[in-house]
Amino acid sequence: MTLRLLQGGFDRRAWMFLAVLFTAALVVSVLSLTTQPGHPLHVPTYVVSLVGKYLCYALLALSVDLVWGFCGVLSLGHAAFFSLGGYAMGMYLMRQIGTRGVYGDPVLPDFMVFLNYKELPWFWYGFDQFWFAALMVVAVPGVLAFVFGWFAFRSRVTGVYLSIITQALTFALMLAFFRNDMGFGGNNGLTDFKDILGFDVQAGSTRAGLLMASAVALAFGFMICKALVNSKFGKVLIAVRDAESRTRFLGYRPENYKLLVWTLSACMAGVAGALYVPQVGIINPSEFTPANSIEVVIWVAVGGRGTLVGAAVGAVLVNLGKTVFTGVLPEFWLFALGGLFIAVTLFLPKGIVGTWDDLMARRRAARDAGDGELRGTAPQEAD
Repeated sequence: MTLRLLQGGFDRRAWMFLAVLFTAALVVSVLSLTTQPGHPLHVPTYVVSLVGKYLCYALLALSVDLVWGFCGVLSLGHAAFFSLGGYAMGMYLMRQIGTRGVYGDPVLPDFMVFLNYKELPWFWYGFDQFWFAALMVVAVPGVLAFVFGWFAFRSRVTGVYLSIITQALTFALMLAFFRNDMGFGGNNGLTDFKDILGFDVQAGSTRAGLLMASAVALAFGFMICKALVNSKFGKVLIAVRDAESRTRFLGYRPENYKLLVWTLSACMAGVAGALYVPQVGIINPSEFTPANSIEVVIWVAVGGRGTLVGAAVGAVLVNLGKTVFTGVLPEFWLFALGGLFIAVTLFLPKGIVGTWDDLMARRRAARDAGDGELRGTAPQEAD
């Protein structure tokens, strides 16, 4: 039944997106592992990690598009869920260091030894096991989102007020994680990772494996979102987005629909954060910065709100531009990002993919109108 749901909700563009995604990830991974440095087709390890990071960002953008593009909930706090998933993975990676740390303590991470911790805090228990860390990657952001959404949606907080509250949530978490006594590394965060699942995290093969894992996670998240928005449930979501009062009048409970997609979106963001951390090698409180959440909204707007594919495309394109632009004129990147958002708002309000869809729809309509005129004039020519 699940397979039929996926097949029924997929169009040619969705299959093309998945094909391009896996082809690009596979080509980058294979070229990185099978060619030597200096070869014209060689892909350096840092490029592999960079592409993997882009795919994590694409999954994060997809999670935002699910709640904003199809449910009308503009979140300015998804960096919180992304960072919590990253911290859960970072805690697992720190526990794997063991005696290879600077201080050689087999249990306490280096920052805890430096801060004179006498024993491991209770909330670090279990993170020496990958299955437990993987569970926390999904559970911690999911539970926080569920509790937050339960109160916010049932109180019928909507619009800009909800956006401000989500921004306040991530800002509060940022301030909390900056504190050394929180037990998460304070300002420096978690870093100096050694291995993951027994594999050297710096090895080229591990980097390629993380890239493919990011591609699989993005594809799986895309499939879930696509199936959800094309189902009857998704039609109600769109109704909630466009006319929440009317939807409630018809007997639906909009808060329940919002709560479900909000929680699912947070879990997806947590997975993106967990895959992001071993590829960049660090997680610290700066990831909670509200500006990061606003940047994700820009990715979605550039690619096309409410298109899914557009969210992923926008995340990759904007971050690719960021990589290039910050290398040339790093001090002007924020101005360029702000200008990009203004330009998209004024000239491409539906984003790249949304504008393309409108263009194709107009071309089809013009073609159908032309075919109709030809069919209507054919009998007159015969007379």
